Amino acid sequence: MLPSPHPQHHAQRPFETPHRSPDLSVIVPTFSETPSVGPLIDALKTALEGTHWEVIFVDDDSPDGTAETVRSVAGSDRRVRCIRRIGRRGLAGASIEGMLSSSAPVVAVMDGDMQHDESLLPEMLRRIQAGADLVIASRFCESGSANDGLSQARLGGSRIATWLARRLLHIDVTDPMSGFFAMRRPVFEALAPRLSAQGFKILLDIIASVPEPLRTSEVPLSFRARRHGESKLDNLVAAEFLGLLAAKATGDVVSIRFVLFALVGGFGVLVHLAALKASLALGLAFAPAQTVAAYVAMTGNYFLNNALTYRDRRLGGWRLLWGLVTFCVLCSLGVIANVGVGQLVHEQSHVWWLAGLAGAAMGAIFNYVTTSRLTWRAR
Repeated sequence: MLPSPHPQHHAQRPFETPHRSPDLSVIVPTFSETPSVGPLIDALKTALEGTHWEVIFVDDDSPDGTAETVRSVAGSDRRVRCIRRIGRRGLAGASIEGMLSSSAPVVAVMDGDMQHDESLLPEMLRRIQAGADLVIASRFCESGSANDGLSQARLGGSRIATWLARRLLHIDVTDPMSGFFAMRRPVFEALAPRLSAQGFKILLDIIASVPEPLRTSEVPLSFRARRHGESKLDNLVAAEFLGLLAAKATGDVVSIRFVLFALVGGFGVLVHLAALKASLALGLAFAPAQTVAAYVAMTGNYFLNNALTYRDRRLGGWRLLWGLVTFCVLCSLGVIANVGVGQLVHEQSHVWWLAGLAGAAMGAIFNYVTTSRLTWRAR
């Protein structure tokens, strides 16, 4: 076969054009942020002019078409990418997946609602290139501010959460609850197996999970007012935060999810007692009243766990009803484990309250393990 008379033409094919890897990957978790996609990309272009960068939107299957909006821009700008997550939900998990998908030496996480000041990114990148492992855009350091972007109630809650995190976990930064930070990707990848994909406070998890303190720097952030839509944070975030604190305070001996499951179970005890009292007041004998109360509490626990503990695996439609059936069946078996262990401990120690606690703990562990595997199994 004769060689091509124009071999140089092969070297000019577009798909063989050399492409330099970015120096910075900006990770933007999103859920229903379509109006902010275009403005955010334009703002990044201005802020990062002269820098090799990319932005990775990690979308939790937004019903408003956020992923499609990002892809329409990505078709003409190779710096823009989109990861669409199906059946998974949560800022922490989205941030982790986005950072792990990057090949840049530095990754930054910021919100997609324009409340974070993108003009800080060049300085954050510069500090990491100068030797820092982690740079936090802080609302609470000197010259930082959150007054424009947070209501007084949310500002007060954020300050309380920050105080708790610093005291209980001995964290020495001014804003461990910030959602805007940058760090070395290799450092993050080493930590990733220790992190929880549940909840919203990924930075707190990172700082609390490091075996040795990171070289950390802070830049002041003026937290801006949201331009479009509504905040995705709700009252359930407070419970997830407490779960994260408990998990990290125990060295991850217990998981965030188990802490939330146990909190729901504790609330279920109150529901049980209230239902028992109401049933007795209606004239039921104790045995049927106790049965009614047990299943009222189980039903309440199921819906609370579906909304809170397993919000990233939340069941709906016919799966919601089938999940209730499996939950009640498994928790009924948990009663057997509860009574069996309690009886064994009581025979050995003859201390009623110790036997009761041992039985309750075994029942909680049994219910958590079995319902995690069967009722809310990962899809």
